[in-house]
Amino acid sequence: MSLISIPSNPVPEGAITGTIKTKDGVELRFARWEPPANRKGTVCVFTGRAESIEKYFETVRDLQARGFAVATIDWRGQGHSSRQLADPRKGYVYSFDDFELDVETFFDQIVLPDCPPPYFALAHSMGGAVMLRVAHSGKRYFERMVLSAPMIDLHGASMKLPVRVLIRALRWMGMGGNFVPGGNAVLMGTSGFINNPVTTDVVRYARNAAIIEEDPTLGIASPTVAWADAAFRAMVEFRGNNYPARIRQPILMLAASNDTIVSTSAIEEFAYHLRGGSHLVIAGSKHEILQEQDRFRAQFWAAFDAFVPGTPLFK
Repeated sequence: MSLISIPSNPVPEGAITGTIKTKDGVELRFARWEPPANRKGTVCVFTGRAESIEKYFETVRDLQARGFAVATIDWRGQGHSSRQLADPRKGYVYSFDDFELDVETFFDQIVLPDCPPPYFALAHSMGGAVMLRVAHSGKRYFERMVLSAPMIDLHGASMKLPVRVLIRALRWMGMGGNFVPGGNAVLMGTSGFINNPVTTDVVRYARNAAIIEEDPTLGIASPTVAWADAAFRAMVEFRGNNYPARIRQPILMLAASNDTIVSTSAIEEFAYHLRGGSHLVIAGSKHEILQEQDRFRAQFWAAFDAFVPGTPLFK
């Protein structure tokens, strides 16, 4: 399955693409890139909600420049992986357990047989939440994880009990496939730049919008009731007694001080209780740190280089 290339966002050279199938019959699109001559291992990139492989081409190049092979997937229900509902614009998942199955399938079918070890994970937002669940389960697919604005909790009042009860009630009433109250069918990332919650970089924002404009089938719109309920369940689990303390995986979490999507304070609190983890708050950045201005991205990559073996600081 091919990748979408536009002048402002060309496909990195050497891409190998295709699809794999999970044991519950879901087709996942993957892409991988071989390492440079002096290989240092593989970084697996896991996107956030409503994102696709194409949005991370710049990140792929950044990782290649550091000497890594790169492998990534579109989560079920987004990008060019199988959609779960008749209306492909609806962001849906039954349970976050399903995303963990996506990781297992990807690792077994693509990473282990075709990518050089050691393996590292780089995940954003929802992808970061999935990685925390993977780490908590005790599965050691990756030597280390770097999580960008992981979805441990939502910003503001979105996670308050009345909201969670409403979403759960709507799902019990058979409305799991409906958009959340206030949601709509407008594809994420296609609204105007002014007052957007994800980045202060107008060029990267326009680039990402152009990807969806080139191929609207890559995008999804607002979450469904089922997705929101599944996400709430996952985030409530993160609040459990000793949840972070039970994670033995070395983890670095990067948070954004101006994040209005996920809770930066929740990331700081969670990181404090990790046995093998640390965190850094990037002042001035909005939610999508890797889609931000260079001055914010440089801080992200400096922290990455200091944490992941094989990067320039480890030479």
